Amino acid sequence: MELYEIKQHKQTFQSRLEEIEALIDVQTLKQDIQALETKTYEPKFWDDYQSANVVIKDIKLKKERLSMYEAVVDKVENLDLAIELIELGEDDQDVETLIKETEKALDDLETRLFLSQPHDALNAVIEFHPGAGGTESQDWADMLYRMYMRFAEQKGFTFEVNDYQPGNEAGLKSATASIKGNFAYGFLKAENGVHRLVRISPFDSGGRRHTSFVSVNVFPELDDSIDIEVSDTDIKVDTYRSSGAGGQSVNTTDSAVRITHKETGIVVTCQNERSQIQNREKALNILKGKLYQLEMQKQHATLQEFKTQDQSNAFGSQIRSYVMHPYNMVKDHRTHHETGNVSAVLDGDIEPFINAFLKWRMKGDA
Repeated sequence: MELYEIKQHKQTFQSRLEEIEALIDVQTLKQDIQALETKTYEPKFWDDYQSANVVIKDIKLKKERLSMYEAVVDKVENLDLAIELIELGEDDQDVETLIKETEKALDDLETRLFLSQPHDALNAVIEFHPGAGGTESQDWADMLYRMYMRFAEQKGFTFEVNDYQPGNEAGLKSATASIKGNFAYGFLKAENGVHRLVRISPFDSGGRRHTSFVSVNVFPELDDSIDIEVSDTDIKVDTYRSSGAGGQSVNTTDSAVRITHKETGIVVTCQNERSQIQNREKALNILKGKLYQLEMQKQHATLQEFKTQDQSNAFGSQIRSYVMHPYNMVKDHRTHHETGNVSAVLDGDIEPFINAFLKWRMKGDA
């Protein structure tokens, strides 16, 4: 790589770093961490476990943000040093690697800054609902299910099945899973909406092209930092025998739980845990997350009344198309980000789409 190209990269990195520094006050961030840590030394800090846990999580998240910022600063400074060595006639073989590492560190830091909503740091719950089309849509739902499972593996997240209803011939009728990890919901909220697939159907003996739709619902799995009250009088609880594989008692007792929220009609099922008590607790947490999401949507709808332009990310709208015939392309209709590598996307490589969404969303909010 020529010296002028290296300098161009350095200038770009420096500009991006300055934009980041305009978004975060590093000195205030350090003071906040120190103040929170001082709070943990108080004798009665752990008397209220829930409040203490919220503080500990806040410290961890702020430290991660500071650490990511400092890592970027170090890499930009190392690039400065590399340029000086090259100008002195010394060959730096690692400069291209350093440029790639710096770019990735900047991308990661920018993405983390975009995850600034209070619930972004929470775990995510993801639901799959095939559209009309029978086996075609059910198979497409199962492909998406696998895509998010692979994405979770790549991010180091935990993928836990809460409910899975297999299709009659292939795929799935419905499924609910929890994806657990730092900022799981912040990342996966980009996936909320309708996903469209165009392909030559493997189930059509005539080899015709089919279009299938699946609705993917994503909402936060609430923790103690967000309080949603649900009383026993607000819900109807039904128990039934689990239809899936599990522990030795799962299929012989009425361990599966279905909770219906009377006011909204929201229904949540959970059958993956061994006991009815565990399934009830998990289903109730998922219900609270859906109620929280519903409230957020109501607030968003109210805000839309003050805007004159239409928004392309309205709830339930088609957000992304996956075309496998007559050409290969995945395109997000909100951000216009696209790629021709459909197989990589279906194998879990969706982070470029998520990053593009977060940047697009931040510009829209601004």
